[in-house]
Amino acid sequence: MNRKDFLKLSGGAAMSAAFASCFGGKANTNKGTIKNLGIQLYSLRDDLPKDPKGVLKQLASFGYKEIESYEGPQGMFWGLGHKGFKQYMDSLRLTIVSSHCDHTKDFEKKAAQAGEIGMKYLICPWVDPQRSLDDYKKIADEFNKAGEICRKNGLRFAYHNHDYSFRQQNNQFPQDILMEHTDPALVDFEMDMYWVVAAGQNPVEWMKRYRWRFKLCHIKDRKKNARPNGDDNNSCIVGTGSIDFKTILGEAKNLGMQYYILEQEAYEKAPLDCVKEGAAYLNNLVF
Repeated sequence: MNRKDFLKLSGGAAMSAAFASCFGGKANTNKGTIKNLGIQLYSLRDDLPKDPKGVLKQLASFGYKEIESYEGPQGMFWGLGHKGFKQYMDSLRLTIVSSHCDHTKDFEKKAAQAGEIGMKYLICPWVDPQRSLDDYKKIADEFNKAGEICRKNGLRFAYHNHDYSFRQQNNQFPQDILMEHTDPALVDFEMDMYWVVAAGQNPVEWMKRYRWRFKLCHIKDRKKNARPNGDDNNSCIVGTGSIDFKTILGEAKNLGMQYYILEQEAYEKAPLDCVKEGAAYLNNLVF
C-alpha cells in the first residue's frame, strides 16, 4: 500500500470505527474523554519488580484500563509468562495492549507470544542518535522488517520517539526520514509528547503532517519553569505542568490517535502517588 492509498483509507469507515472505540462518544464530536486510559509500566520501574501483581492491582484501582509493558529484569511479562500475565490482567479487567522491547533480540518469539495473547503492538523504545540521515534510513528498513514479523503474528510494530528525532540534522528532521521510509502498512509511531515539546516542536502539527501514523501516545507533562527547547528531564505529574493536553488531545482524536498512555519519568513524590494523580486528571479531562 502506498502513502496516497493509505491516506485515502484513513478517511474511511474502518478508521472512523477505530477512532470511536477509543472515546466515550461518537466519532467527530467536538468533545470527548479518554475511554480507556493506559499507563507505561516504566513509570513504576522501582516498585514493579518487587511486587508486579500488587502494583498492577493498584493501577486498576486508580482507573487505568490499559497497560503498556516494557522489558525489565523479568521480561515483558514480569515472571508470569505471557499467558499467566494475561490471565492476571483479565482478573483485574486490565488489557495489555503493547510493550516496549528490543526488536533486535529474539523478536520472532516475542511477537509470537504477544500475538498469542492478543496484544496490539510491540514498540521500539529507543535507537541511539545517528551520525547521518542515511543511518536513519537503515533503521527504517529494520523497522519494516520488524513490522512484517509483527504482521505475521497478528499485531503491529511501532517506534517511540525521544527529542533528537525532532531536532534538525543537516537541515532535515530525522523523524521525517523514519516516517517517509517506513511502510504505513507495517509501521506506526508512538508520539512521546513530552519529548516533542522539549525539542521545541508542536505535537499537533506533526500529527497533522502524518495523519493516522501516530496511533499511540505517551502523555507525559513538563514542568512550567523548564527552559524552552531544553533536552533535560523536567517530567512532572500529568496535569500540573506546561503542556496543553486539553488542546492536543482534542486534536489528536481526529488525527488517528487510538491509545493514550500516561508515562511518569521523574517523581515529585512516591511514584504510585504520581500516577494516581495523573489518572485522576486524565480520566476527568474533557476536550
